[in-house]
Amino acid sequence: MTIQTLAGKQIVIGVTGSIAAVETVKLVHALRRKGADVIPIMSAAAQGILHPDALTYASGHPAIIRLSGAVEHVTYCGDGGSAALLLIAPCTANTIGKIACGIDDTPVTTFATTALGSGKPLVVVPAMHHSMYRHPAVCKNIETLKKWGVEVVDPLIEEEKAKIAGTDEIVLRCERALMGRPLKDKRVLITSGQCREPVDDVRVLTTRSSGLMGRELALQAFRLGADVTIVHHDTAPCVKNIAVETAGEMREAVHRCLRQNGADYYISAAAISDFAPKRTKGKIPSGRPLKLDLEPLPKILDEVAKEYMTKIIAFKIGENTEKQAKAMLGKGAVMVVTNTPETMGSERGEYICLTKEARVPVSGTKEEIATAIWDVIFKEVPVRRETLSKK
Repeated sequence: MTIQTLAGKQIVIGVTGSIAAVETVKLVHALRRKGADVIPIMSAAAQGILHPDALTYASGHPAIIRLSGAVEHVTYCGDGGSAALLLIAPCTANTIGKIACGIDDTPVTTFATTALGSGKPLVVVPAMHHSMYRHPAVCKNIETLKKWGVEVVDPLIEEEKAKIAGTDEIVLRCERALMGRPLKDKRVLITSGQCREPVDDVRVLTTRSSGLMGRELALQAFRLGADVTIVHHDTAPCVKNIAVETAGEMREAVHRCLRQNGADYYISAAAISDFAPKRTKGKIPSGRPLKLDLEPLPKILDEVAKEYMTKIIAFKIGENTEKQAKAMLGKGAVMVVTNTPETMGSERGEYICLTKEARVPVSGTKEEIATAIWDVIFKEVPVRRETLSKK
């Protein structure tokens, strides 16, 4: 089940004359799945690439292809207009330049001028050839839009093109623009997923963790306005990803991030290895019994609690873990989230958020749980200002 984070929000999507216009049908569907009411508008150039009926069908509203006496730009994006946000995706170099210079000669640019004048959020998603994207005037125009508070979603640079960003990233940017940004100017550091300790050159010792919980916590923090770094074996859109394999690499990355930038919140959602085998060179021969000597590894959580001023949210997995979790609350963690082994690797689960004052059960999909955990953090764990190392 997808959380309808955009329920009750009306989003106007402006489509301009890039070949990436063919991606907007999928984008409109994605916004609607999040609960948004989507109103499409199109430039004449966009209509030469994508038929207006396609967006009419996808949105459930007639695509606006010309402005009329109904002053649609004011109705939706003017003072008191019904739209919560104007999204221009894809946005060509031509349209970027016109918006930056206040030129209105298409429905899309007129909507943009009206939205900027009324103070409505504006999200622009460039798409063009890479050589055009590098043009000094285009670069200058993009910087102008950013100075005006416009959210510019960086394109994907590949095959000599500045391709339109992925649908998931665009939706996340819209959510971030409309969710009030309670974590604005806050730094969130998350460790997530499994670690892989090499046994030999072929085999690894690991866990069943999928990293889905940490990923959803990172995405929700981004939606809420935070500067998010996630240390894991995977990638997540819109946030800074630091790739690691072993617990040692994760430990080094966490210390480096905290020393360089600090963090208002450190969320330890990873299934960090407690033990590591001594690595054997080559491949251990199969077909015979084998014993592994496992050495205990340093506890990253304990080191963070000792060395840095940050709010720590820890995870504890196992049966009957609440007693252990309460002990962790006295050793640096401000909240401990407990769960059972059955939740590891699954898309759903049941968790308990424990603080010194509260016990809050949460359950559902990992996206729903991440949203609930952040709600508990806001209620039970007010952030402190000091994020620097104690050293």
